[in-house]
Amino acid sequence: MNGLQWLITALFLAALATVSASTRAEAGLAERANQVLEQRCMVCHGCYDAPCQLKLESREGLMRGASKDLVYDASRLVEAKPTRLFDDAQSVEEWREMGFYPVIDSLRPGKSVLRRLLEQKRQHPLPKGKALPEGFDFALDRKAQCPKPDEFSSYKANYPLWGMPYGLPGLNEEEHAIMLRWLDQGAPPPRLPELDSTVARQLSDWETFINGSSPKQRLMSRYLYEHLFLAALYFEDSDGQPNWYRMVRSKTPPGESLAVLATRRPYDHPGQEQFYYRLQAMPATPLRKTHMPYRLDADRMAWYRELFLTDSYQVNVLPGYDDSNPFAVFHEIPVGSRYRFLLEEAQFTIMNFIKGPVCRGRVALNVIEDHFWVMFIQPEDAGDSRHEDRMFLAEESRNLRLPQAERGTVLDLLYWNRYSKAQENYQVAKWEYIQEFLNKTGTRLDYDALWYGEGQNDNATLTVFRHFDTASVVKGLVGAVPKTAWVIDYPLLERIHYLLVAGFDVFGAVSHQLESRLYMDFLRMEGEFNFLLFMPADIRRDLHNYWYRGAPESTRDHLFDLSVISDRPTDVEFKTDQPMREFLLTVRERAFGARAERYEYRGHTSAAISDVFRQLESSQGAHYSYLPQVSYVNVIGDNRDEVYTLLRNSGYSNIAQLFLEDERRLPEEDNLTVLRGFVGAYPNHFFQLNEKEVAAFGREVQAMKSEKDFARLVERYGVKRSSPWFWRLSDKFHAMLREQQPVAWGLLDYGRYQGYYRP
Repeated sequence: MNGLQWLITALFLAALATVSASTRAEAGLAERANQVLEQRCMVCHGCYDAPCQLKLESREGLMRGASKDLVYDASRLVEAKPTRLFDDAQSVEEWREMGFYPVIDSLRPGKSVLRRLLEQKRQHPLPKGKALPEGFDFALDRKAQCPKPDEFSSYKANYPLWGMPYGLPGLNEEEHAIMLRWLDQGAPPPRLPELDSTVARQLSDWETFINGSSPKQRLMSRYLYEHLFLAALYFEDSDGQPNWYRMVRSKTPPGESLAVLATRRPYDHPGQEQFYYRLQAMPATPLRKTHMPYRLDADRMAWYRELFLTDSYQVNVLPGYDDSNPFAVFHEIPVGSRYRFLLEEAQFTIMNFIKGPVCRGRVALNVIEDHFWVMFIQPEDAGDSRHEDRMFLAEESRNLRLPQAERGTVLDLLYWNRYSKAQENYQVAKWEYIQEFLNKTGTRLDYDALWYGEGQNDNATLTVFRHFDTASVVKGLVGAVPKTAWVIDYPLLERIHYLLVAGFDVFGAVSHQLESRLYMDFLRMEGEFNFLLFMPADIRRDLHNYWYRGAPESTRDHLFDLSVISDRPTDVEFKTDQPMREFLLTVRERAFGARAERYEYRGHTSAAISDVFRQLESSQGAHYSYLPQVSYVNVIGDNRDEVYTLLRNSGYSNIAQLFLEDERRLPEEDNLTVLRGFVGAYPNHFFQLNEKEVAAFGREVQAMKSEKDFARLVERYGVKRSSPWFWRLSDKFHAMLREQQPVAWGLLDYGRYQGYYRP
């Protein structure tokens, strides 16, 4: 090589090295910017309730931008066109045609809405540690301001303190600099990891499995899809880390690029006869309010084969899509297989209702009590009873039909009476069938009638907490003995899924959402009535009337009048004069595989702290009504850094009525559940106190008599929205969550965070 060639080569390599270094620096900047987006922006901007539909949990959401249209609109008389990310448009251009506008501008970075909102916060920070000025609105149904680029000057003039993050401290110097440099470079995306060979092999195996050609395999895959379409499916890579996917229907077969067939509901016709079930990679940050992990591996596939493919039943003709009733569509699949599928992952099954689109808002959730326990009927796996169950459900399939949006307008309410009457017909037939079955087989409705997870499945029992306009479901019977409890069988569990998950349309007219809420009243009462059958016959009505104080007489007597076994003596032998408490505590002891030790603070903290929490849990009264629904308490000390969740359980005379909830409030019946760790996705308040202050904190909570008392509690121990250390504590909480729940963790949402009280 001569001197000139050497020089050219050296210059080329130097240039290549410079480009490579620049690329690495750009990639590093993108990853750091993404971390800022996660920790400071996604905690408000995620899922359907993201302000202005600006969903930042994925790159696609950032590129899509914002919209002035509301997803949750209580005044919607006609169903809206869906705007689901990843589904209803596949390119930025398509989103622009649907009315979404950009928040970043690669050609004019200085004019991007995101940059200008960050700079606005820098110019007009919140008053540190003080109550927020008047004008901030954190109501769930607040009217969001969603400025387009050409509207920003007016927005800034009208709302100078409304820079981003909204109503929270601004970014620190380093974070702000990172975001500006990133935006100036055109907001490059973070580098995605290459597909791990272990994951690639599993992905191929699973896409082959769910696209089997036989009618039995196709029916199984349809059942899986209609129950897993919201799941965060994951494969573990060679390092044991989860790789996230979702199940979709596609025009294209495995091995080709995905072409999603988006339908309003998962059981709608896909639009073409030939389609494929595919697993779509989801490079999105998990959000605690929506994240529902569900593992896929060889053991799961073997279990599916056992459930759906090894039985001797035959599927000769696949059902069409003209009927959405799952009891008719999946009639050929044995009831035991369907029930086992739902039951073995019961928390996930119920969580779909809690974390799916239906979960947002008080009208959607005031159909359940603030705290109740859930148990399940023992499944039948073999024998004639399974065949009889299948035939009974097939005969009753018309009565089991759930409310459907026939026209997508308020006219759908005209069909309500037929659903109500069909539900009554089913209840009459159900109790007659059960009466005949019990008499014929000699089966007893006692402790052995319940499922205990074979002593090892922690899904055997569940606890549901409602937090006014959000909710949580945890494994095990958690907290003090609740006011009510449910016992769920297969038809009830399936109907809950198809009413509130598969069949619930967040973009539907208000009539659809109202019908869903009204029908859920029936399902709740059915679950409660199933439980009452285990109680002594002479106290059933009294218990039920206590749960439904002030409700219309028709509501209180509804199921008792329809059931032929409402007066049947219990098969449970009670030893105390508190049968409900005795029964529930006995079930908790028997379900030893689902004891929820992870939430137990006793034995995991000092005796002094444990004693304070025990006292808080052992009382009830109006003093708790001043607490938020969900509070996280960080107790620190020389060798202590612990987090506890305080859940306020609100008392009501009944929850059988749709409106006037405030008139049915009974603050004197409020109580508190204290749990170790984190429960809930939408914390309302953070408290941080030294371990020496815990006793005083407990005394002040129990002594509260007004909002001013709570404001003083916040002044002493609370973390306001304007507290300078808010983000530092938030980062610590997220790190703890990720360490404690490496697969199930997700970013908290601060859209309902309070912390703006004025003493």
